[in-house]
Amino acid sequence: MSEQGGGAGVRILVADDCPSSRLVLQRTLTSWGYEVDCVEDGRSALAALESSDTAFVIADWSMPELDGIELCRRVRAMAWDRYVYIVMLTVRDKADDLAAAIEAGADDFVVKPFSPIELRARIKAGQRVVTLERELTQKIAELQGSLKTIRRLEALLPICVYCKKVRNDQNYWQQLDEFVHEQTGSTFSHGICPDCYEKVVTPELETWLEDQKRTEGGG
Repeated sequence: MSEQGGGAGVRILVADDCPSSRLVLQRTLTSWGYEVDCVEDGRSALAALESSDTAFVIADWSMPELDGIELCRRVRAMAWDRYVYIVMLTVRDKADDLAAAIEAGADDFVVKPFSPIELRARIKAGQRVVTLERELTQKIAELQGSLKTIRRLEALLPICVYCKKVRNDQNYWQQLDEFVHEQTGSTFSHGICPDCYEKVVTPELETWLEDQKRTEGGG
């Protein structure tokens, strides 16, 4: 059965100072359908994250410049608009090592040499977290936009006492239905209420009928 397609559209940043390890990871992840960027130390990884929207990292513990533990700490200290999921990849396999990685900010921990089945399962779990976080961020943004619109509609609006046009922020007077449509996206269907039918439409119809009778009588 093919392994392709599971990571379509997902980009993973690999940070490992060992060229052979990077190559094995890159080939493995690419075969699963992931887009992969590789760097050789933690400092380069941090720079890559700052200049992109990548949200998934597989980092080796022992690296020059900036090791995996410090990379985790610095990523967690950053005020980004996304959550970065970090899997620590290392030869260390003690319980204390796992605790240290999690405390520093790692989300998961895989021991070298890694099992492809285990690594893929952990990546899938992380991918679900990243996806849910992005969906939540999008919903929050939508709710904030809706709240802004509601607050604007609740504010005092200048409206003409004669034609009922509303003055917008550009000091332009527009029909009330146009204004509401621009602010909320709502589309109006026009009708006639009973009061207006009785006060406006009925007299107009009666006047029209009388005019018709006079026209026919005069003809």
